[in-house]
Amino acid sequence: MPKMKSNRGASKSFRTTGSGKVKRNKAYKSHILTSKAKKRKRALRKSTLVSKADEKRVKIMIQ
Repeated sequence: MPKMKSNRGASKSFRTTGSGKVKRNKAYKSHILTSKAKKRKRALRKSTLVSKADEKRVKIMIQ
């Protein structure tokens, strides 16, 4: 059986940390930024971790 292909879109969106957790960027930072508060836009810049429920699925996609 051939090797599984990684999901190329997911590979560009997610990164694994040194401890094996999965990092992601936050959504809602691409357009219509005038209606969003400065504080909210600053918070959206920071990356966060993928939830435990989705972590296994994402790891399979990016391997």
